[in-house]
Amino acid sequence: MGRHRHRLTRPGLALTALALVPIAFLAVFFVLPVGGMLGRGFFPDGQLDLSGVPDVFGRARTLRVLWFTLWSALAGTFLTLGMGLPVAFALYRLRFPGRALLRAAVVMPFVLPTVVVGVMFRSLLSKGGPLGFLGWDGTCVPILMAFVFFNLAVVVRTVGGMWEGLDRRAEESAAALGANPWQVWRTVTLPALAPAVVSAATLVFLFCSTAFGVVLTLGGLRYGTIETEIYLLTTQFLDLQGAAVLSMVQLVAVAAMLFVAARTRARRETSVKRVGARAAARPPRRHDLPALAVTLLAVVFILLPVGSLIVRSFRVGDAWSLRHYRALTDPDATPALRVSVTEAVENSLRTAIDATVLAIVLGLIVSIVVSRRPGAAGWRRVISSLDAAFMLPLGISAVTVGFGFLITLDRPPLDLRSSPVLVPIAQAMVALPLVVRTLAPVLRSIDPRQREAAAALGATPWRAAWTTEAPVLTRPLLAATGFAFAVSLGEFGATSFLARPDRPTVPVIIYQLISRPGADHLGMALAASVVLSLLTVTVMGLVERLRVGSVGTF
Repeated sequence: MGRHRHRLTRPGLALTALALVPIAFLAVFFVLPVGGMLGRGFFPDGQLDLSGVPDVFGRARTLRVLWFTLWSALAGTFLTLGMGLPVAFALYRLRFPGRALLRAAVVMPFVLPTVVVGVMFRSLLSKGGPLGFLGWDGTCVPILMAFVFFNLAVVVRTVGGMWEGLDRRAEESAAALGANPWQVWRTVTLPALAPAVVSAATLVFLFCSTAFGVVLTLGGLRYGTIETEIYLLTTQFLDLQGAAVLSMVQLVAVAAMLFVAARTRARRETSVKRVGARAAARPPRRHDLPALAVTLLAVVFILLPVGSLIVRSFRVGDAWSLRHYRALTDPDATPALRVSVTEAVENSLRTAIDATVLAIVLGLIVSIVVSRRPGAAGWRRVISSLDAAFMLPLGISAVTVGFGFLITLDRPPLDLRSSPVLVPIAQAMVALPLVVRTLAPVLRSIDPRQREAAAALGATPWRAAWTTEAPVLTRPLLAATGFAFAVSLGEFGATSFLARPDRPTVPVIIYQLISRPGADHLGMALAASVVLSLLTVTVMGLVERLRVGSVGTF
């Protein structure tokens, strides 16, 4: 018995030691910067000063920002669910030609840079755009449309992945007893999907409420969220106390969202164990036509801004031209830029590769640790808390993190403010939650008895884990790598603070261009957005070929 207990304890201690690496990374590059930002706001002279709290909440603008953040996030969530649920049904329960291509098209917006999404809808709805006659430019409608465009993949993959695996016998039994399709959906299907629907809605709300690039690009001075307000307070007004108050509000809200997401994800995993084997998709029937119509509408909704971006990038006045693309290679094309866009592409690629390697190494360690199932309730709570802690960077303001880097990592032994390593580190913090959410559910799905059987045959604990987990982890690991690279390539929030003027990334260049007046600046921004979109979509296409429901693992 003593020997058996020792064999269980030794790998447990090794896992604890292994977990210290990502914990230290999170502490230094997330907790410290966020804490530093909050400290500068609440402890300006070394003593607690809460006098700014009532001042911040007493501002009419703050109340407008809080209301618009809540209202737009709720509206974006309901609109995304309304479109996403029929699309999830059509793409995961029905069989028709081109289904795989449509899946790729629906997922593609999720990894597009938020600045690019903003530029897309500006080109679509502004004067001279295909839908400029609607008069929506300058209203909140483009922001809501961008929210749906960006987050549709979350609903489709989260709900669709679970819908595909539901046992159809309960639905067939209800239909055999005389229930119509709507009654079957309401009484059988929806209760089974409820955990996935709530989980997807929680994440969409989180992404909408913390959107930065989209709102900064489309909102102008009239519409702002907590995220953009923190940016304005820190960069234009140097109001660190006001920014700290809003950061704390966001931190509390995100913690609540992650708690709800963790609870619903646990319910989802429990319910998945009760369903049968994945059923084959069936051909469409007459009552499936509404879902197919919504799917067609969703595809048009996705392709329209993409097509508008591409077409307008080739237009100079009333003529077709490559002028905007040629200007991307010319560092003297505009005084607004210190480097050419092609140099910025090289910077983006190098930075994204470094960030991806860092995110994959740390994410794999975290996933291994949080996928274990200790018997003691105390250790289970520790692992659950660790899992939630590494999700915080997904929802905390990247602006807060980026500015926190500048004010905390500026003295020995961590004097990194002028170092180029800060940008890939910040991007790795953004990509890390996606890596964990991709790998951890796969590792949790492995029956621990397989490792126990390998150990009983004489394998060491690490050998047993490698034998049982490596074969099923290869494809998800490749998918996580693709997602991390695509997300790092388009990260803008923290990078806008940290990128050196002589080493900007493409999203930073795009924002600099659209912030300058003139048709040439806008045309170059459109062309740069097409180039960046092509890079991210290429990576996303490779990921989709892996056939891994990565987004659905949230």
